[in-house]
Amino acid sequence: MRPIRIALALLPGIVGGAACARAQSPAPAAAPAAGDSALPQDRYGTLSQNDIAIRLRTDELEVRFVPLDARVTSLLARDAAQSLQRTVARNRAAIDSAGRAAGISEPGLALVTFFGLKPGVRFSPELLTVTARNQFLRPLAMVPLGSRFGAGQLNAQESAMAVYLFEDLLPVWDPFSVNYENLVSNEWERRLPTLYRERDRLSAAPR
Repeated sequence: MRPIRIALALLPGIVGGAACARAQSPAPAAAPAAGDSALPQDRYGTLSQNDIAIRLRTDELEVRFVPLDARVTSLLARDAAQSLQRTVARNRAAIDSAGRAAGISEPGLALVTFFGLKPGVRFSPELLTVTARNQFLRPLAMVPLGSRFGAGQLNAQESAMAVYLFEDLLPVWDPFSVNYENLVSNEWERRLPTLYRERDRLSAAPR
C-alpha cells in the first residue's frame, strides 16, 4: 500500500495535513447515453449541493462527501457550482503539490467534511474510502482546509474539511459507494437518475 501523504495548504488560515491510498466497489450500472464531458463553464444547472453530497452518520459523527468533478458540479445552480469551484481554485497550489508528491498528475477530487455531533469526537480521515467498479479506492493525498482536520478530534457543532485526491477521476456516471469505518453509503446510485436528467436537459437546451 502506498504511503500517506500530507500536504500544506498554501493559504492564510489554512493548515496542512494529508493522507493516501486506494479503494473501490460493486459492479457499475450502464453508462449514460450522452457525453461524459462537463458542460461549458458559462452554463449551469438547477441542482443543489445536496444533490451530489453523500452523507454517513453515527450518533457522534457525520461525514459528508462531495465529488469535485466538473461533470457533476456543472449541473449545480450557479452559486452552488461557483462555491465549489472557488474552493478548488483557492487551494490549487496545494492540490497540485500534493498530487505531484503522490505521483498523480490528474487526480480525482472530493471535498470531505467531518461534523462533530458530540463533544470530544475522534475521527480518522484516512479511513474514508470509495468502492467502485469492484475496486477499493483510497485517497492518495489530502489537503486540509483548516487546523481541526489535523487534530483528529471535534467538539459538538465543529467541523473539519479537506480536499481528497484519488489516483483517477471518480466514476461519477456509475454507481459507487462511500465508506468510513463500518459505515457504507450507496446513495450515489440513487442520485444518478437525477444527474442524468439534468445533464441531458442542459445538453439539449439551446445556447
